[in-house]
Amino acid sequence: MSVGAVGGWVSTGLQWRDGRAVLSAVLGRRVHERSVVPGAEVGWLLAGPRRCTGAWLVGQDERTPCPHHAVIEPDGGAVQCTSCQSVDRGLALARDQILDDGRTYRLYLAWFGAGLLKVGLTAEQRGTSRLLEQGALAWTFAARGALPAVRRAELTVAASGLARERFTSRAKLAHWWEHGDADHRRTLLTEARVRAHELLRGHGVELLADHPVTDQVAVFGLTGGAPAVYRKVDALADGAVLAGRLRPPIGRHLLLDQPDGGEPLLLDTRALTGWTLAPAVGRPSAGLTLTRRERPAEPDTQEALF
Repeated sequence: MSVGAVGGWVSTGLQWRDGRAVLSAVLGRRVHERSVVPGAEVGWLLAGPRRCTGAWLVGQDERTPCPHHAVIEPDGGAVQCTSCQSVDRGLALARDQILDDGRTYRLYLAWFGAGLLKVGLTAEQRGTSRLLEQGALAWTFAARGALPAVRRAELTVAASGLARERFTSRAKLAHWWEHGDADHRRTLLTEARVRAHELLRGHGVELLADHPVTDQVAVFGLTGGAPAVYRKVDALADGAVLAGRLRPPIGRHLLLDQPDGGEPLLLDTRALTGWTLAPAVGRPSAGLTLTRRERPAEPDTQEALF
């Protein structure tokens, strides 16, 4: 990513906007974005320390930089320091710390594979971005309304056992190879929505009986399944080089084909967040912690706990 002065631009990961995936980086309040184009060659030299990228504050349309320039764990799952986590709008919503923010929300049903039906909510103004970022193979909207009503609807559907609120990334990934056909996904989600509406009669939400089912398998480049063998990037470190040719992004994951025909790399771009990036050429170097993975014999739904 050609992101300006060497050693200055800090990755803020991958987001979906208006149906397209973009990689972004910040320098103070300046933002640089690059669309993820399948087939494009990328190369990044990572420099540490890994830093908190700030928070999305209530009432703000742009990310507020971390006032502490806090250092975060190089191989940790958190991309924010404790202070920024405490004021972040998205985390506050997830933790039910915001009871109502005046916006309209939509209740969705998302399918990630056999046994992995998820119920969730997203702000209507975000469109379909949340479903793309989560890597849903197919989904449909089921209802809409104010945040308190949609949240109660979400809890009702989850409590019934029809769908769950969370699944691990590992559980979702296991189903990239086994996703059936589009007709199967459409039928399953249409029937699940009918059952959800039976549960939500009398709730203060508008039921969306005729909303179409959106299929994203082709968008993610998974019509032929995922690579039979790949190497998962488990951790990054100061001085590492991450490079390759982009495949279509899958949610927030990138698959990078290697120029020498070696096994592609799988990167969860949340692990890239917080590292300072500079352009690099060549092949991946020391500083990457990799695990060789093969196509799972059976998708493991028992991992689907969060």
